[in-house]
Amino acid sequence: MFIVVAYDISDDKRRTRLHKSLKRFGHPVQESVFEFHLNATELLRLKDFVNRVIDPETDQVRIYFICESCRRQTEATRPSRMTDDPFAVIV
Repeated sequence: MFIVVAYDISDDKRRTRLHKSLKRFGHPVQESVFEFHLNATELLRLKDFVNRVIDPETDQVRIYFICESCRRQTEATRPSRMTDDPFAVIV
């Protein structure tokens, strides 16, 4: 499945930790937006990881599930780093 993760994290340390870790697993397309190709098991691992990093009282992470048809219709105002790479591993 194709997933977009966006986050708003107030603490610099938590935000940096999450960003660096997500870069190992997916593709950053903006400073706080990542794209992933994941299976169900990888998605559970991603959610578990995110929940261990964030402060649920102050931080927000959104996970958007994008169908293939919708993904192909994605537009950007300038060339972006949108990935066609279906490979991402969540450990």
